[in-house]
Amino acid sequence: MTDSTVPTRPLGATGMELSATGLGAWVMGGSDWEYAWGPQDDTDSIATIHWAVESGVNWIDTAAAYGLGHSERIVGRAVAGLPENDRPYLFTKAGLVWDDPRQRHMPPRKLMTAASVRRELEDSLLRLGVDNIDLYQVHWPGDGRLLAFGDAPGSEPVDATPLEDYWQTMADLRQEGKVRAIGLSNHGVDDLRRAEKVAHVDAIQPPFSALARQSADEITWAAGHGTGVIVYQPMHSGLLTGAFGAARVAALPENDWRRGHPDFTARLDRNLLVVEALRRVAARHGVPVAAAAVAWTLAWPGVTGAIVGARRPAQIAGWLPAAGLTLTDADLDEVAAAIVTAGAGSGPSRP
Repeated sequence: MTDSTVPTRPLGATGMELSATGLGAWVMGGSDWEYAWGPQDDTDSIATIHWAVESGVNWIDTAAAYGLGHSERIVGRAVAGLPENDRPYLFTKAGLVWDDPRQRHMPPRKLMTAASVRRELEDSLLRLGVDNIDLYQVHWPGDGRLLAFGDAPGSEPVDATPLEDYWQTMADLRQEGKVRAIGLSNHGVDDLRRAEKVAHVDAIQPPFSALARQSADEITWAAGHGTGVIVYQPMHSGLLTGAFGAARVAALPENDWRRGHPDFTARLDRNLLVVEALRRVAARHGVPVAAAAVAWTLAWPGVTGAIVGARRPAQIAGWLPAAGLTLTDADLDEVAAAIVTAGAGSGPSRP
């Protein structure tokens, strides 16, 4: 049986109670695609999922885009090996589609036509081995452009499906019982307001960490509308674990996208000032730096849970304590001071 000691929080009005930390499966997409994290062993991925569930984590977040379906297949295999009562909630996303799946190292297109979404859903159900999905999310606004990862330019839109149209498609899937709840990832406040007029937004999934605070307004909106919030990259893709420096970045595999990202290169030194503040906070509480970084996101009113990745079971110990860690005002002030001094990111420096 799973460990039930990890604190839980309600995901909006969905009726789902989530552990404060959930397992992200991006890295489990493997290495042979555009936004890979370097080599990843499938056996390690499955063991990591099993260990997370045994540790009390009761939800997994993946996406059809991760490894062009590979992550979902691995999650499906791992969950199929668990007792029925121990199976976690499964969250996945639609809306990133490759023009030619054989061109795995090209960026995907942000596509949200009704036909494409329904096709993606059926494929995801098959790969995950389930009859319905607990939370189905729009990965990015469906504007038809190629995904512009970082600041890379996209192409001209070829689809530009109106938000009202694709959100109605998602609402229809919920009504049909194919998904339990629906959410929006990477959408701004204006998008959320428009969507709410069509159908209730059950959950949002914004990026959020001490180095990326630009989604604070979306979190505030969600808190006022009965909408759950699961934040992604709370450890800022590993940078806030306390394990990174210039030498570690240089040693990343060639096919790890972080090697060329400004936060790991041009902005690394100032970002590490924030890491050092989190290191001091972590030391006071007797937890790993990663746990302090994740707990910082969980301190924001409205946040239901944080999606945290892991390659191997042992890495879960680095962030699992965040679920039960309450940062003090002094802790939050110290991190905020470091953010301001470093000029790191944008958005409010503390809740």
